[in-house]
This record gives sequence, structure tokens and C-alpha cells, in this order.
Amino acid sequence: MTCTEFLQKLDEMLDPEVAGPLRAELQQHLHCCEHCEITLNTTRKTIEIYRKHELYELPDELRERLHEAILAKCKGCSK
Repeated sequence: MTCTEFLQKLDEMLDPEVAGPLRAELQQHLHCCEHCEITLNTTRKTIEIYRKHELYELPDELRERLHEAILAKCKGCSK
């Protein structure tokens, strides 16, 4: 299984009711692909945060850097 195929079947991996050969194939890919494992874990965490409606307060320094980066990117697009 390639990473592209894994990503196309990510929904099945997130569904706890999916079992059998497909789940085994997806799990096997995860054992040898750190990138897809990180993608899966990040997606799970995003869904968990969304479901809990958790809000994370960004530190002031990070918020300011993010704001500056967004403004710089927007200025670059208006040319």
C-alpha cells in the first residue's frame, strides 16, 4: 500500500467498526510509514478537539508571529 492509497482510505482507519483485511493492510502500512502514522494521529486529535469544542489560547508571542506571517503573505498576494 502506498501513502496515497492509505490517505484515500483514512476514513476507514478512523472508523472503529471497520475490521478485517482492509484494517490489517492499513495497520501494516502504519508500521512502516511514520508520515502516515503522524497524519492519522493528527487527524484523530483534530476530530477529538472539534468534538469537545476545546479552545486553545495561543501564547501572545506565537499569536503575534502568526499575525505578522499572515499579513506578510497577504501583502505578497496583492501584487
